[in-house]
Amino acid sequence: MPDFAWMAWTWQTGLFFAAIASLLLIMTLLAAYRPETERVGILRIPTTRGDRLFISLLGSAFIHLAWLGLVGPDLWWASALSLLYAAAVFRYV
Repeated sequence: MPDFAWMAWTWQTGLFFAAIASLLLIMTLLAAYRPETERVGILRIPTTRGDRLFISLLGSAFIHLAWLGLVGPDLWWASALSLLYAAAVFRYV
């Protein structure tokens, strides 16, 4: 069994990795059962579901980093803002 003591494995860290794994599984199942078609949105570039997922994850990381720098370590509001951002990305981009 590998030694994972080098990383701070808290329940929040486990939840984060489980959420990312679940998102990837859902995207894989969606691609298998409902093939993707590219869509052009506000950015005026063709994007797929995977592209929109990547954009939303990247934006969410920046939202959390900005929240940490400007507000502090209470990240629940940043997470809620990130969910709204991801919904907007999937709807309009």
